[in-house]
Amino acid sequence: MTAGAPGALDLEKLFAARLHAARVRPYLATALFALHTVESRWVPTMAVDRHWRCYVSPGFVDRTPVEDLAGVWVHEVSHLLRDHHGRSERVARERGLTGPGERLRMNIAADCEINDDAFGEGLVRPEGAVTPQLLRLPPGELMEDYLRRFRLGPLTQDLAWLDCGSGADGREREWDLGPDGAHGLSAQERDAVRFRVAQGIKARPGKSPQGWQRWAEEAFHPPQPWRELLGAAVRSAASGSGVGEDYTYGRPSRRAAGVPGVVLPSLRRRPPRVSVVIDTSGSVSDAELGSALLEVSAISRAVGGRRDLITVVSCDAAAGIAHPLCRAEGIPLMGGGGTDLRSGFAAALRAQPRPDVVVVLTDGQTPWPESRPPCRTVVGLFSRQESDDSWDEDDPDYVPDRPPEWARVVEIGSVPAGR
Repeated sequence: MTAGAPGALDLEKLFAARLHAARVRPYLATALFALHTVESRWVPTMAVDRHWRCYVSPGFVDRTPVEDLAGVWVHEVSHLLRDHHGRSERVARERGLTGPGERLRMNIAADCEINDDAFGEGLVRPEGAVTPQLLRLPPGELMEDYLRRFRLGPLTQDLAWLDCGSGADGREREWDLGPDGAHGLSAQERDAVRFRVAQGIKARPGKSPQGWQRWAEEAFHPPQPWRELLGAAVRSAASGSGVGEDYTYGRPSRRAAGVPGVVLPSLRRRPPRVSVVIDTSGSVSDAELGSALLEVSAISRAVGGRRDLITVVSCDAAAGIAHPLCRAEGIPLMGGGGTDLRSGFAAALRAQPRPDVVVVLTDGQTPWPESRPPCRTVVGLFSRQESDDSWDEDDPDYVPDRPPEWARVVEIGSVPAGR
């Protein structure tokens, strides 16, 4: 696509499309009407910046039906609600991604996350919309996951025109009005819009796609310092000496030159395998179990997004089955009785291949293994106040033991106890 011929922007048609979008996706109405429209011939279609301005090509509006424009409205505001610009910046720093080609990949990956389940039920998919199927990728994944699955090549050569703006990939454009330009939203206003949209989605369960439901749940649990600490602890454990290391004869060791006639294997690093043990005993509240599932998603991102290398074990007095991670919300959390996480450790370590790191999410009311497991251990400990009645399970004088010294412990933010 290219920018249209000079002409005035048809605001009546553009706003009619926005109204249609709000009618078929009422939970997005607050966000749609929070966008400020800016006429621009620099953009091929429509684009957004991180300050919630929407740049619109007059020619694109002229030649696009109202129903298709409604889909583009939803698409662009989705970039902002899902913080694709902030997430792209973090990914760029973590993975060393630079240059316009990598930013184009981020834009494509973000589009795949949005367009996977955005359309239908009254909303037309715009012409040229990028979907996971177009790139032969699986549905239901996040931008960070898609970024690992494709490179620019034959399947993306027709997407060089794509530009959803800095609101999609974090890279400032010369046509951006920037933080000091008119009609931008402040950080507090942007957070308020996201919260209102999340409220609307949670108030009508079943009326929005699963991707939006997952987003709304996470919007009510914003990142806390302890979550960053937990991710750092997992990354530290996963990158420690011996973790994810194995010997291979596929590449001879450099030391083989000193031993003529002998083939020595070389040490190879592979992505670490992580087993997450979740305490599902009666002393752990439903809110804490929900928080635990969010931590599973955060742990997946902390080790590079490889969900196939993560298993989850639910455990009260006995451990359940080690489930491979597909979606955090799909993990069955069975339990409700007493607590003995020793069985959870045993179940995690029985898995084949054995995990490199065990992460335990618990309130701490449990016996611990007497000896150090043969892998790194991180404990996410749900905080309890001294006056918290949940300390009193069977014995009013019971005080749980602290996790052993061989475990890296992170205090998880206070969550109200009780079911």
